[in-house]
Amino acid sequence: MSISPYILAARPKTLPAAIVPVWLGCVLAYYLTSSYDGWIAFYTLMGAIWIQIGTNFFNDAIDADKGADTEHRLGPKRATASGLISRCGVYTSALVCLLIASIFGWLLFLERGWTVIAIGIPSLYLCYGYTGGPWPLAYKGLGELFVVLFFGLLAVAGTVFMQLGEWRPEAILLGMQAGLLSAVLISINNLRDRDEDAGNNKRTVAVILGEKKAKLILMVELFLPALLGFIWVWIGHDLWLSLIPLIYLILAIPIAKGVNSQPPSVLYNKYLGLGGLQLILYGVAFHLAALL
Repeated sequence: MSISPYILAARPKTLPAAIVPVWLGCVLAYYLTSSYDGWIAFYTLMGAIWIQIGTNFFNDAIDADKGADTEHRLGPKRATASGLISRCGVYTSALVCLLIASIFGWLLFLERGWTVIAIGIPSLYLCYGYTGGPWPLAYKGLGELFVVLFFGLLAVAGTVFMQLGEWRPEAILLGMQAGLLSAVLISINNLRDRDEDAGNNKRTVAVILGEKKAKLILMVELFLPALLGFIWVWIGHDLWLSLIPLIYLILAIPIAKGVNSQPPSVLYNKYLGLGGLQLILYGVAFHLAALL
């Protein structure tokens, strides 16, 4: 059995959306209190990664079941739709990922108690509910909002809580910044696939609002984090936390120029890659700013 199709279905290029928020939360916790628990960080990171991979497996299988992925798609090949893995194999892989995530969630529960359950159960369900179930978020134009909330606000603030045992307002600010930059990935993806999604009744933001308004939302996701960054100074933190992360704009600007100058096409795969790099660059820059 070849492992390559499973790697394809796991979509490793999306993993920065799981890794960076946990990384940022750990950096923020240390910046605020000079305390850091490496084991809790590891449990949190593993939980986030396996939930992300499980979500990707469910997405691959469910989109194929609904006919949302066809041979005409502009994005990367999908494992289920192309027959590289059986439908049963993909669903089984998704469930195994959720089981692994649950093991790390149990270890976090032993450290932080019932709050972990309150965070974990909705997260585990939405691995499936993002594209499946009676009200799939991705098919109702809620994909971007879901990413901002779960891969931004909850991921960063939750990581800080796991580290410190308390909720900190600074984590909300950082979570919003990270969530918006994570949402860039899904916005570019949905713009690229807008015509195919419209034909398959997948009502993303790009389908519901149209190309022009969807691009405007993408611009907000790209540049609002930079403006929000100046709130760090307003709430009494060092100016470096506002200025150094602005280096991510060296990637945000070409993404904005490219998307606004070109209609959705296979070229958007390039901007999708830049979006992932942009999120990593923001993480590196904020980490440096916190050290300074």
